Amino acid sequence: MFTFVNMREADLFKHLLVNYSDFKNEKLSGRYIRQEDIQPLLENLKEDFEFEQIGSSVLGKPIHSIQLGKGAIKILAWSQMHGNEATTTKAVFDLLNYIEDNKGDFLVSSILEHCKICIIPMLNPDGAEAYTRVNANRVDLNRDAKDLKEPESRILREKFEEFKPDFCLNLHDQRTIFSAGSTEEPAVLSFLTPSMDTDRKIYPSRIKSMQLIATIAEDLKDLLPNRIGRYDDAFNINCAGDTFQSTQTPTILFEAGHFPGDYEREETRKYVFMALLSVLRAISSKSYKEMDYKEYMRIPENRKLFYDVIYRKAKTEEGIKDIAIQFQEKIEDGKFILVPVIDKIASIINNFGHKEIRAEKKNIRVNGENYLRENVIVNKITLNEVISPFKS
Repeated sequence: MFTFVNMREADLFKHLLVNYSDFKNEKLSGRYIRQEDIQPLLENLKEDFEFEQIGSSVLGKPIHSIQLGKGAIKILAWSQMHGNEATTTKAVFDLLNYIEDNKGDFLVSSILEHCKICIIPMLNPDGAEAYTRVNANRVDLNRDAKDLKEPESRILREKFEEFKPDFCLNLHDQRTIFSAGSTEEPAVLSFLTPSMDTDRKIYPSRIKSMQLIATIAEDLKDLLPNRIGRYDDAFNINCAGDTFQSTQTPTILFEAGHFPGDYEREETRKYVFMALLSVLRAISSKSYKEMDYKEYMRIPENRKLFYDVIYRKAKTEEGIKDIAIQFQEKIEDGKFILVPVIDKIASIINNFGHKEIRAEKKNIRVNGENYLRENVIVNKITLNEVISPFKS
């Protein structure tokens, strides 16, 4: 147990990272997290937490909420709006473990005293089962906030109107393609305060979410140097975050990204957990009010600068080329797998690779063929007839 009194924020988060295994929920791991995986955890929640079924998905799977705390500040959070984005769901259950194990700690007791938190841990259970972004009707719920055609969208909206949150946390995963700015660093965590209108005006309620994101970045900067990014804030009223932000409810989009070598996102979940704790600490203590909201704009904006693998200067039938491979995520026999696909072939590829292989002008063959084409699934790559270990 950590005592927050007289501990600097930076020291707190360093301690949390070192001791993360003490409260990590070991029953959730990997990228494929379904409703059946979290159901036992919901049923075993301690008496300090309340959970209830608040509706059902298109295919009749239950959708639950978890409530904790007794304070006046209300916080609504939801995860797996996109079914194949489960890192934040894992982090939510890590957070619940931490809160349960540290109720006597000043930080946790302060959060529970000042805040009332409602979490929907899996908004799209049908998408989670199928490992897709969309729901069973093939609708992206994060583009259905205005029309509310889908039951899952209506459930979220009804909970928003019933709970009347003071803050919203919209929890997602992002692809491996994103860098934090223009540097050769992946965006392990990214954030966005959605716009409230097409002019992207900065209203007082939006300033609060900017201050909160800047606080998270400050708390985690030593643990994730140059690996925290910011999304473009183009307005789209069909998105849940933009819709809720437009009601003058400060809203934060969380995006769990790629930590080097961590395609299962077991490392990334640690930082999502700490970001969640950081924002709850800042809200409960109101310390975010001391943060200059302009610090939010100094967080580097995400750019699409990464491929998963790049072969540099390989000899092909068409000359010396760079070859970029992107992994496609898939569930096969109930397991998460990565399918490598050639995405780009060019004389020079200026992007970065999470893994880069110097081919040194060796002859490259893909699936036994000399002629390389884009959009081809890679089963085997050889360099001068020696099999190349291209996978992560």
